[in-house]
Amino acid sequence: MTTEMQEIAITEEKPLLPGQADPGKEAEIAARILLDQGQEHSIETPHGMLHATLHGTGNTRRPAILTFHDVGLESKSCFSTLFKFEEMQEIVKNFTVVHVDAPGQEDGAAAYPNGYQYPPMEQLADMIPAVLQYFNFRTIIGVGVGAGAYVLSKFTLSNPESVEGLVLVNMDANARGWMDWAAQKLTTLTSSVTEQILSHLFSQEEFSANTDLLQSHRERISKAPNLANIELFWKSYNSRRDMNFDRNSAFKCPVMLVVGDQAPYEDAAVECNSKMDPTTTSFLKMADAGGMPQLTQPAKLTEAFKYFIQGMGYMASSCMTRLSRSRTTSLSSSYSMEGSRSRSRTLSQGSQGGQLPPSPSHTMEVSC
Repeated sequence: MTTEMQEIAITEEKPLLPGQADPGKEAEIAARILLDQGQEHSIETPHGMLHATLHGTGNTRRPAILTFHDVGLESKSCFSTLFKFEEMQEIVKNFTVVHVDAPGQEDGAAAYPNGYQYPPMEQLADMIPAVLQYFNFRTIIGVGVGAGAYVLSKFTLSNPESVEGLVLVNMDANARGWMDWAAQKLTTLTSSVTEQILSHLFSQEEFSANTDLLQSHRERISKAPNLANIELFWKSYNSRRDMNFDRNSAFKCPVMLVVGDQAPYEDAAVECNSKMDPTTTSFLKMADAGGMPQLTQPAKLTEAFKYFIQGMGYMASSCMTRLSRSRTTSLSSSYSMEGSRSRSRTLSQGSQGGQLPPSPSHTMEVSC
């Protein structure tokens, strides 16, 4: 009986020599860098081109998180601190995130020619559906700051089926009144565009303290090669119209209003909250926070955002941050100008023992 011998090729696993790169590790690092930097896209809309940066793989089972920045900022300077915050990574890994830049506001944007007609705020809102269609998003959770909050609000009122939730920072739903218009005219004559925008972004307390954050933004805006574009966006926001809604005709989705207790738009955010449906609105007022809580208080805003998402039914098993383990909940009430009783709950740091995430079915004022 003849036994046939089969030759088997064995590939030897050779250890890497000192200093030799691991191809698998290099690919992992490259993928991580790509995820951090995001994929940049130019999107054609009915009212011009939009720049957007996509992070994630496009999970269609969950809504995408779509952000829109404030005047004087672009997506990176407005949201990088928040979305790169360590404890925010649990959210980032579970959702696709797209940062939208208003026309001509992105890094490296060329200045528009003289006489260019910048889109009004209503048209900026009308650009958002093209972004959803481009990325094949069915629904989104909108995160807007200042002018971006106004744009996403207008979009939501016109497209309620496309928005599952809204986080609105420094929301002002009102147009400029005659007094504001006159003050703006006077300011225009005596202050540069940079200083006008800084007074929109920062509180008087922050101006008095002349914080490093304020100084860095003053230098960035004043030296921006697309400063003319920034001024056009600023003028568009100042020409906004009243956003007419009340508790019966407000947003159909859960909303979290966020404002710092020292923010320039604190009163406007409080007034906006009074017009919202208390069964779907949470009001987050941050203690010791100025005009940009997403930059100065990323830990507190991240935790509030996790609560908000959990209230919508996502990330139910998410671990809360260390802040949630040191909270006490106290119930307080006050009366609105109309004399009706408003419901508010104050969450403050204190004793041990975590609390259940707040339901979006309560209007809540949170002081962190």
